[in-house]
Amino acid sequence: MNFFTEIGRFMIFMKYVMKRPQKWSVFWKITFREMHNIGIESLLVVTLIAFFLGAVTTIQTANQLLTPSDLFPTQLIPKFVVGSVVSTSAILELAPTITCLVLAGKVGANIASEIGNKKISEQIDAYEVMGINSASFVALPKIVAGLIMIPSLIIAANFLLMTGGAVATKFTSALSFDDLIEGARMVFHPEYVQIMMIKSFIFAFIITSLSSYQGYYTEGGALEVGAAGTYAVTRICIFILFFDLVIAQIFLGL
Repeated sequence: MNFFTEIGRFMIFMKYVMKRPQKWSVFWKITFREMHNIGIESLLVVTLIAFFLGAVTTIQTANQLLTPSDLFPTQLIPKFVVGSVVSTSAILELAPTITCLVLAGKVGANIASEIGNKKISEQIDAYEVMGINSASFVALPKIVAGLIMIPSLIIAANFLLMTGGAVATKFTSALSFDDLIEGARMVFHPEYVQIMMIKSFIFAFIITSLSSYQGYYTEGGALEVGAAGTYAVTRICIFILFFDLVIAQIFLGL
């Protein structure tokens, strides 16, 4: 389908999604359920990935910066530089971007498949027959839940990244825990946290809205439902990386 046609259809879809819910009690009930599905059920995988990624990043950064070489036979870089690199990378890139790429595969595919299954089983048509705004009913609670829970997961991932780095210092003699914390404190800027949160809300909207859109316009049978999940994850990853570049250029570009 033409790229501009897809954009136009997505904007029309979001126009209907953002309309006022017909019954707030039902809306919040579904939203709380989606918050559990998106946030609580993703906590374990985010915890494991963030912890081990922080540990690996710390060990590899220490190895690259602190290991003497033929060109520099003596250590010229202070040890606290490793802490500054790890903490800055965790806040600006690892926590928001890597976490959301993981959630694209888990949350995005699940949302697209769930809504796509409702589409092919004619449940969405039944909502329309009953006078319910089907786009808002199936997608808006997921988007709101994502905007609440995904940034929360990213904040948790940031702390877990540093926790993994701190644990990694116990297994290497090249870097101490005090060096890691000193470096993190020296380069910390509140603006970095603001950038992380901007990324988290934008990426959360991309994950939930694109997967809902892909599922809502699924046609065919069970095979097409699976394909919808694959298409959703692919598009979400592309848009996350694109907007990651745009945000970095706007806020950090020289």
